[in-house]
Amino acid sequence: MGVLMEYVMQIMPALLSGSLMTLKIFFWTLILASPLGVLVALGEMSKFKPLKWLVEFYVWIMRGTPLLLQLIFVFYGLPIVGIVFPRYYAALFAFVLNYAAYFAEIFRGGLQSISEGQFEAAQVLQLSRVQTMIHVVIPQVVKIVLPSIGNEVINLVKDSSLVYVIGLGDLLRAGNVAMARDVTLVPLILVGAIYLLLISICVFAQKKIEKHFSYYK
Repeated sequence: MGVLMEYVMQIMPALLSGSLMTLKIFFWTLILASPLGVLVALGEMSKFKPLKWLVEFYVWIMRGTPLLLQLIFVFYGLPIVGIVFPRYYAALFAFVLNYAAYFAEIFRGGLQSISEGQFEAAQVLQLSRVQTMIHVVIPQVVKIVLPSIGNEVINLVKDSSLVYVIGLGDLLRAGNVAMARDVTLVPLILVGAIYLLLISICVFAQKKIEKHFSYYK
């Protein structure tokens, strides 16, 4: 038992370093893809046909091809035409574009679920368009989309392991290197435990946020 704990303490710094990269990809994808998803959703609902078609084509491409393929295309494919990204920014670029498309569909569904009658009622109360969005629409949309957004957030934690394919030192890569070097399953078990911990934190936060918005019936 003492030998096992000593080994765990030996490889833990590398796993924690890999976890930091995983968290960076997760955090910045969430921060950047969420507002972009809102803009894409509004573009899908636009009455300007060329914009609507362009946005729908983008969503179709992003949702219709694997994120792994998109990562490989951005990092290994784009340099062929002279567009070169460092590894981290290539991963972030691909993740943001991919998740913005999924978020857009979720936000679009939430916005379309708000009845026109609520906008008319807000006009009767002499609320401005901005006030209507802030006080009437957004709280309801957030409540509607939270479960779906929560599922995508959980997927994002797990999908972050795909950056391994372009050589980024994430959590999974650190565990795989330790396993291959020491010929033991312990690193992968620890990697699994860390992913479970991260996802549990996300689920806990999601439930807290859902509870906060539960008064919007």
